[in-house]
Parts: sequence; C-alpha cells; structure tokens
Amino acid sequence: MRKFLLATVGLVASVGMAAPASAADMPVKAVPPPVVAPVYNWTGFYIGANGGWGQSRNCWDFVGVAGDILPDGCRERSGGLVGGQIGYRWQFNQFVVGLEAQGDWADLSSERLSLIDPLFSTRTKTDGIGLFTGQIGWAWNAALVYLKGGAAVTSNRFSILDTFTGAELAALSATRWGGTVGVGFEYGFAPNWSAGIEYDHLFMGDANNSFSVVNPIVAGGLNRISQDVDLVTVRINYRFGWGTSPVVARY
Repeated sequence: MRKFLLATVGLVASVGMAAPASAADMPVKAVPPPVVAPVYNWTGFYIGANGGWGQSRNCWDFVGVAGDILPDGCRERSGGLVGGQIGYRWQFNQFVVGLEAQGDWADLSSERLSLIDPLFSTRTKTDGIGLFTGQIGWAWNAALVYLKGGAAVTSNRFSILDTFTGAELAALSATRWGGTVGVGFEYGFAPNWSAGIEYDHLFMGDANNSFSVVNPIVAGGLNRISQDVDLVTVRINYRFGWGTSPVVARY
C-alpha cells in the first residue's frame, strides 16, 4: 500500500511539471493585420458639367452730352443655364486648393418701359457667362466644402425697343469683365466621380456704352448699365486618377 501511494504521488507530480511545459510549447494564434481602407483623394485634373439657375440685375442710366446722369430704372430677370468646367486640385492632408475655368450658356433677358420716355423700352440679354477662379477647401474624406473667387465675364446685348411694335431701334453687344465669389459643397460618390452644388455672385460693375445709332431716348447720350448676377448650379465631375490614392489604417 505504501508503495502504491508513493507511486501515485510521483505520477501526479510528473503531470504537474509537464503541464506548464506543454502550454509553453503551444503555438500562439497570429493577430490579423489591420484592415486598410482607402481615403478619397481630391488631387488631380477633372472635367465636368453643370446646370442650374441664374438671375441678372441690371440698372440703366443715361449720360447726357453735358455729363448729367438720368436714371432709367432697374430690372431683375432669372433663367436657366448649362455648361461645363475643367480644373485641377491639390490636396494637403485635409486642405484642398485648386484652379478652375467654367463656361455656361445662359438665357437671362429682362425688358422694361423706359422711365424717361415710355414710348421706348430697354432690354438686356445675357447669353454667356465665364468664371476663372481659385479654390480653397476642407475635406472630410469624400466630402469637400470650398470657397472660390476670381474673375468673371459676361456676354451681353443691350437694346432700345419701340414699346408698341417691339422693333429694335438701337443696340450694342458688350463683353464685360468683373469679379466673382462663391461657395460650394462636393461629394465623391465613386473613386473618380463627384457631384455637388455651388453658389456664385458676380460683381460686373457698370460701364458707359454708345449705341450703333443715335440714342433715341436721350439724343447724343451714352448708356450706363450696371450688372450683378447670381448663379446656383448643380455639378458633376470626373477626376482622372493619376497617381496612387493615400491609405489609412482602420482598426
């Protein structure tokens, strides 16, 4: 019996000493590597299309031969526009800067009775708008908010009409340069595609113009027309994926 007890104690001791060694020899399960998720990259050349709504405000004055100013009223008129844009952006961490050129066909036309002589009417028609701007923005992955500013140009035709017949009695075409500021939001819904909405205000100032014939409202006078334009456009862009998009580890 004594020998049996001694043998049992020895066996238990042997198993206890062997267990830690066996646990130490077991292989450790490998930790899976972190999942790497792509981050939207705004850097690159892009081209796109836009369309939306515009409103032009025009105020007519006539400048007499003696330099006197005769105000003839203001008028606002809204209409549609459609066009496209090209540009290039650079992204530095979350900051995004860029350059862009935009051109649109427009249908902004306003007509009103002359306050000086109601036998005549004045008409302003804007059929083309261009923007040449710089951008600075802040990106949250695929979302981008930005400000823009730069130069603006409009293509216009100014006319004096016979009120009763609608016949054009005097007219001139003018390309006018001014400035613009705007704000926009854009979202990348695919690796190379983004869509957004943008608002721009154009400060076109005023300028003295002479008609092709004698001014029928103020004989020998010039016309001075001020212009401001507001644009709201929906945009879609395709960005060419030149280069490798940055990545970030997500656990």
